[in-house]
Amino acid sequence: MPSIFRANGWIRLTGLVPACLAVWSGIACQAEAQPAASGTGRPPNVIVVLVDDLGWRDLACQGSLAYETPAVDRLAAEGMRFTRGYAACTVCSPSRAALMTGQYPARLHLTDWIAGHDKPDAKLLPPDWTKHLPLEATTLAERLRAAGYATASIGKWHLGSRRFFPEHQGFDESIGGCDKGHPPSYFSPYGIPTLSDGPEGEYLTDREAAEAVRFITEHREDPFFLYLPHYCVHTPLQGKPDVTARFETQRPPNQSPWKPTYAAMVESVDDALGRILDTLEAHGIRERTAIVFTSDNGGLAWVTDNRPLRAGKGSAYEAGVRVPLIISWPGVTQPGSTTAVPAITPDIPVTILALTGVSPDPDQPLDGRDLSDVLAGGVLDRDALFWHYPHYHPGGATPYSAVLAGTWRLVHFYEDDRDELYDLATDPGETTDLAAAEPERRTALRATLDAWLVETGAQMPVPNPKWNGSD
Repeated sequence: MPSIFRANGWIRLTGLVPACLAVWSGIACQAEAQPAASGTGRPPNVIVVLVDDLGWRDLACQGSLAYETPAVDRLAAEGMRFTRGYAACTVCSPSRAALMTGQYPARLHLTDWIAGHDKPDAKLLPPDWTKHLPLEATTLAERLRAAGYATASIGKWHLGSRRFFPEHQGFDESIGGCDKGHPPSYFSPYGIPTLSDGPEGEYLTDREAAEAVRFITEHREDPFFLYLPHYCVHTPLQGKPDVTARFETQRPPNQSPWKPTYAAMVESVDDALGRILDTLEAHGIRERTAIVFTSDNGGLAWVTDNRPLRAGKGSAYEAGVRVPLIISWPGVTQPGSTTAVPAITPDIPVTILALTGVSPDPDQPLDGRDLSDVLAGGVLDRDALFWHYPHYHPGGATPYSAVLAGTWRLVHFYEDDRDELYDLATDPGETTDLAAAEPERRTALRATLDAWLVETGAQMPVPNPKWNGSD
């Protein structure tokens, strides 16, 4: 096991909320860091399950009548479900970087999926953005490992080439993590360079679950951090044949589009979570294991039904970033609770550090907020959430930035310097642009957005000298 972190004399105090809050303002507490104890007197284990491209309502507990998710529903019944959960970006790599660092993609300059789309004839060109998670950035895994946690990443990484793989970012074990954004095949042989093939026909999500169960079993006596970023439910759409066949015979009403293969993939993710929950209970460690379940961006509009939200993955609108978010932290979350407090990807690592009592890197600014009070049924004093995507995407996005304050969402488009303004309370589908009708609100939100872009050092798209002046 790694030794306890001692560098710089920064403290990690026990208890649900770190006593050394002075760390956040740059004032050091000189003492050795120690893991926070759970209710059992031992440091809490942490599991983060990240599903790829899972739509905001693709779970039964989120209101879906199309997909069967008893294990996720069970997790929601044991913890808190965020009805306004958000990903840090409309595509995957930036959200993954935010999950590892607690920083907005704009601050990291990692603002598109790696390696991004090339649109050489567009009006604007993307900035010279970063196509990897820098080794200089301190990850959640690095902080937890330094505090004595065993760490593992099992599944999709997609944060740079080999020298930026998980084993260089704080993980003791890395299985399946590489630079691929999706698997060549969900059936063995997989074609994933960092994952040995299983028996012919083995399903990738089942394999990830088996590796997760093994890791949990091996470290059941230790504090551990398991990061399980499934390749599912990203394309190519490949489900287990028997499960797919079952869904082909039971199309739900009013579900459009309907992809039985996608439904089978959702079920496989749910099965994997069920195996993990059963394993934790079998080893008697469920009550000292926190679990976070979320998605890296919204669902693909041609694959799943995101209504009433507009568009989907790769768009500038709500369905591109609205995602499921469930946190079950025994001793903290009230079983079966929900909250309408907006939460976003960078909040997850910050909350984990706070509730494990592990101090953040004092030299790394954090954009996420500690959700501890929210998990206990309280509120969060935060003015706004932000997004920045200076790129083009086939999902519909042109370069844009956005701010959400309360129920008001402003989207600024860079091609024509245009603002759109929506009140999600009355118009969750973003059908009526109120920018002209609400000029004062538009101006105030735009000022808030512009100030944030400056503060984070966000990179801007630039004019394309090859643009011919046509759309």
